[in-house]
Amino acid sequence: MVQPTPLRPASLHEEVASRLRHMVFERQLVPGQWIDELALANEWQISRTPLREALKVLASEGLVQLVPRQGCRVTEMSEDDADALFPVMALLEGRCAFEAVRKSTPEGIATLRRLHETLETHAAARDIDGYYRANHEFHSMVQALADNRWLDRATNDLRKFLRLLRGRQLNWPGRIEDSINEHRVLIAAIEQRDAARAERLMHDHLMAQLTALKALRAHEHSTGQQHA
Repeated sequence: MVQPTPLRPASLHEEVASRLRHMVFERQLVPGQWIDELALANEWQISRTPLREALKVLASEGLVQLVPRQGCRVTEMSEDDADALFPVMALLEGRCAFEAVRKSTPEGIATLRRLHETLETHAAARDIDGYYRANHEFHSMVQALADNRWLDRATNDLRKFLRLLRGRQLNWPGRIEDSINEHRVLIAAIEQRDAARAERLMHDHLMAQLTALKALRAHEHSTGQQHA
């Protein structure tokens, strides 16, 4: 009998890519920032070869841009990018909610409720970073309840671009409160097994995020103030 080939641990450049990806999503590397390859290589005590290979991986995912003879910078999401992306994500996440109604278990819905309670705690404390992270978990849980690997692939591929914005729309006055209410009625629709309503509510929830983001950006342009 042929013995199976043992699995190898992740290569160094894959580990570096994972660390860089985390830094981008946590805004330790901010959109538009040029990445100092030498400084990172020295900090992590690695050569520049695995770092450059890792940056190529992130470039293939669209998270960074390799600029000939200049270096590498974190991708920025323009207003046009957001206008094009949110409606597509609204369709995908709406479908996630639709399928979650059909496939969710009482245990899965209970998990959603616990995540929503965490969101309410962060909202009451005006903890935008905490709210953002819990909100990501909430949406990921709805996606998990949908249990559709093809939907997973499409949603995950595009969601990482939303993460470049890191929930900036939550800085718009009243957005967190609106988000809480939108989640509350979504959970009710899932509990009531109303798939069409859950799909519509999730779609509208994503589009409300875009509306808040556009309002925030317009305010920033008019006042010269910039939120993180």
